[in-house]
Amino acid sequence: MNKAKIHEIFTSIQGEGVFSGKRQLFVRFFGCNLKCAFCDTPQEASDVSEYTSEDLFSCISQKAAPTDIHSVSFTGGEPLLQADFLKIILPKLKQANYRIYLDTNGTMPKQLASLIDFIDIIAMDIKLPSSTGLCDFWNEHKEFLRIAMKKSVFVKIVITDKTTNEDFCRAVTLVSENDPHIALVIQPVSPQDGIYPVDIETMGKFKNIASEHLHKVKIIPQMHKLFGVR
Repeated sequence: MNKAKIHEIFTSIQGEGVFSGKRQLFVRFFGCNLKCAFCDTPQEASDVSEYTSEDLFSCISQKAAPTDIHSVSFTGGEPLLQADFLKIILPKLKQANYRIYLDTNGTMPKQLASLIDFIDIIAMDIKLPSSTGLCDFWNEHKEFLRIAMKKSVFVKIVITDKTTNEDFCRAVTLVSENDPHIALVIQPVSPQDGIYPVDIETMGKFKNIASEHLHKVKIIPQMHKLFGVR
């Protein structure tokens, strides 16, 4: 029986991106294929529960009706690691009139392609190697965005004091070459051990660079952390 490993399920206010302030039901999947230097979602295997599609559907419907929330946010970790399970649960939720919001690191295009028909909104990260401390994913991001554009999509880029102009400009070019009307959210990293944001002046320079190529550019920090909500 196909089961999903889920860290937590809760209702709250979306704190990132262009849908900040919208009430959502969050399904936080366990596990990620990346280990970004600025990751702020530590997950312990001991805190994970397994759900069948029937269990998860029942839990979601008990916590919020479709009219009570903006959407169901599938987040993580990386939810696309459990794409086989999503193929089962997403059609059931769509049939029940829930709107589906996928929050993803944008590195798994094949998995997205298998689910795109059941997703309404995609919040896609572009992971800059100078910010994450990892290798680059330019090819994966390019293909991912091409598929994501079949639905409503916006791109988020986390900026730290290590972020280079070269990486940022390459990401902006990747977005603009697909569609300059795609919204870009520049997200200053929330400070944590050894991870620091850039100053306001540098952040403004990044915004100016992006605005030369894209029509919708905003600087939006993690609002839920500022407001002290989950």
